Amino acid sequence: MAKNVQLNVTEGTLEHKLPYLALGSGRPLVFLRWFTPDHANPRGWMRDSEIATLAPLARHYRVYAVNRAPDMPEGTTMADIAAQHAAALRAEFGGPVDVLGVSSGGSLALQLAADHPAAVRRLVIASSGYRLEDHARESQLRYAVAVAEGHRALHHMAPITASSPILGRLAVAAMWLADPLARPKNPADTLAFVLAEDVFDLSGRLGDITVPTLVIGGERDTAYSTATFRTTADGIPNSRLIIYPGAGHMGAIKHPRFARDITDFLDAA
Repeated sequence: MAKNVQLNVTEGTLEHKLPYLALGSGRPLVFLRWFTPDHANPRGWMRDSEIATLAPLARHYRVYAVNRAPDMPEGTTMADIAAQHAAALRAEFGGPVDVLGVSSGGSLALQLAADHPAAVRRLVIASSGYRLEDHARESQLRYAVAVAEGHRALHHMAPITASSPILGRLAVAAMWLADPLARPKNPADTLAFVLAEDVFDLSGRLGDITVPTLVIGGERDTAYSTATFRTTADGIPNSRLIIYPGAGHMGAIKHPRFARDITDFLDAA
């Protein structure tokens, strides 16, 4: 088990073989990871980047960054994945925990809270919404299919990761070149999860989410519109919405207020 002394970083697996990386101290906060090609803990610079992103939250909580299980069967649904996570969290923590879902992890977090309310104490959704928008769905599907067929694929994700169309065009070229360094070890996992999220849509079930919820979005998110953020928050009975001006899809989680807003929300009476 790997360990970082400063933040007490450890790695392991939860029930159903869900890989996790934990850091910090305090009450547990489960972070459901954004879209990741591999259903594994990150390595190298990606691991360092994740730790740096979560470090402000790790000053207040023991943050568990949890990924989907490897060897995901064909035909798996988001409800199936949520059920796995509910069982794993119950086995690890014995009761409801705070959950933060970012991007694709937000899709899963919403499904988890709707299907398994006893697993969640408070819910934070960042850079995510009740369903994928069409252009984001198309980008992810093109990526996953290309990966499964052994072609260059990373550039298909550029339009939904950049904060503007101009930066998106630049990102296409950069990601085309970087693709050989970022190919998933098991493309079948990538495709199985993308197909599960492709049909994810909680538009008729947001009212089933009864836990206190915070929805955070970036004004310039190219994957989700502010209208989707608002619809998500409006549909959840006990929720509030924060939009960061000028922030893009991943820029929202790097916003200087991000950790403070989450801490204020999770620690509210």
